[in-house]
Amino acid sequence: MPSTWFDLTGKCAVVTGGSKGLGRAIAAALAQAGADVAIVSRTPADLEHAAGELRAYGRRVLPVAADVTDEVSIQSMVRQIVDQWSGIDILVNNAGIGETAAVVQMDTAFWDQVMNVNLRGPMLCCKHVGPHMISRGRGKVINVGSVMAARVARYMSPYCASKAALVQFTRTLALEWMRHNIQVNALCPGYFLTDMNAEFFGSERGKQFIAALPIGRLGAAHELQGAAVFLASDATSYITGSALYVDGGHSLA
Repeated sequence: MPSTWFDLTGKCAVVTGGSKGLGRAIAAALAQAGADVAIVSRTPADLEHAAGELRAYGRRVLPVAADVTDEVSIQSMVRQIVDQWSGIDILVNNAGIGETAAVVQMDTAFWDQVMNVNLRGPMLCCKHVGPHMISRGRGKVINVGSVMAARVARYMSPYCASKAALVQFTRTLALEWMRHNIQVNALCPGYFLTDMNAEFFGSERGKQFIAALPIGRLGAAHELQGAAVFLASDATSYITGSALYVDGGHSLA
């Protein structure tokens, strides 16, 4: 029935980078839709704070400290969650970083760091969560890309390259896992207001940037939450390998 399409009751979700920003907003949306949520971050204090907020929705919340770039750490993360909950239904690869640097001045270690977090991390999580989904014959994977998978900005070459590559990784994995009834899609946000960017967007330069956006404003977290629940739900059983842009039309300009 349509009334149950977006009901995630009984599902177990994992959200990397789930203790802050858009990751926490996505985790909250999945919890409000009925899912139990494991949030993953490198910082235990941030995890405990976010977990306390998420438990207010009445769902089980499991904070797990892990580094998405480290394979041993990801193996341990998956083992902890599966031992606690018996399975993983939804994987949201949200952890990501993006700083600016001109190519001619770029330290190669900086390039590698961005690629490791934004691309290696999702691959490792899929590698080790995938077998559990395959064995159960179902699953949802949401790779959080960016409008910068389709657009570009000066001095953001590693970020733009990693997000474009993540969309192609999404499409390839969707094809690999299609026969296992696992849907793999990318969620590509535009510019959203979070605690981490509030200072910049409150500055004069930030206000000028906002004014230049096609829609003339930033997104609010709730405007991304519905799309996340949609991609995690049974409503998308016939959607895989897609990139859903939630960017206020920025990718059109």
